[in-house]
Amino acid sequence: MTSISVVVPCRDAAGTLPHTLAALAAQDLDQQYEVIVVDDGSADGSPQLAMAAPGVTLVREAGAGPGPARNAGVARARGSLLAFTDADCVPRPDWLRAGVAALADADLVQGMVVPDPRVPRGPFDRTISVRHEFGLYETANTFVRRELFERLGGFHDPLRARLGKPLGEDVWFGWRARRAGARVAFSEAAVVEHAVFARSRRAYVGERLRLVYFPQMVALIPELRERFLWRRWFLGRRNAAFAGGAGGLVSSGIAAALSAPLPLVLAPLLAWVPYARIAVSEAAGWRRRAPDVLATGVAADLVGFAALLAGTLRSRTPVL
Repeated sequence: MTSISVVVPCRDAAGTLPHTLAALAAQDLDQQYEVIVVDDGSADGSPQLAMAAPGVTLVREAGAGPGPARNAGVARARGSLLAFTDADCVPRPDWLRAGVAALADADLVQGMVVPDPRVPRGPFDRTISVRHEFGLYETANTFVRRELFERLGGFHDPLRARLGKPLGEDVWFGWRARRAGARVAFSEAAVVEHAVFARSRRAYVGERLRLVYFPQMVALIPELRERFLWRRWFLGRRNAAFAGGAGGLVSSGIAAALSAPLPLVLAPLLAWVPYARIAVSEAAGWRRRAPDVLATGVAADLVGFAALLAGTLRSRTPVL
């Protein structure tokens, strides 16, 4: 009897899906398990690749997003234990064994995610890293008991994002589980390697526009202030430093408008010093590319700050 079901949502992943399926076929687990790929409206050869893989069940969906795709996969699954990963991830051989072991004392387990160590990373490349539990419950590597999944009604899309693909359904699932009294754990032994995708400067900066949804997420899940945010109000230390500099700029403008003495106009601009130190220090590690990384990073921070400010005003929940 199959007691473990692995659900993999997929859309246009022909370049990475074969690696995912090969890794799942090579799991060193001494129990039966099934692999279900949910094709969510791919326009490439992903469905054919899934059908050609031995022992893989293919479910077709019309492109509703990753949350509904995972729900559709679970509807076809037979296991009492559910494992989720993505079509751009490569689980290590002991991934299932470690995740199932962690579920012995938990209802929901977040596993570790590391960037593919075989691929050199550029400063603007896209990947995922989850080294500890910080409250986002990424479904690139998640295990859950079916009873809990069904009690919660699966994944929901609370943010209804219109910029890029849907987001936040995994975060919302994890916190609904915590609020329902689920036992939550983190497994450093259950590891998947996430693909590294080359990304242009423009795409790197443009991705920050999606931060407009983060204040809404915090409004929905205020627990993130203690669990994830830096000093309860900021996405990170660098964000806080940029916000401080922006506040100094506003203060300088007000002082100038009031015809204050020049020292009082210029003094608030010193608030940019902490941000400058962080930005220059982080860019310096890229050596010859440092000027490019610095300029692109500043542009990304500006776009991200504007997006967070817009999200703050829209949701009336301050996050910067």
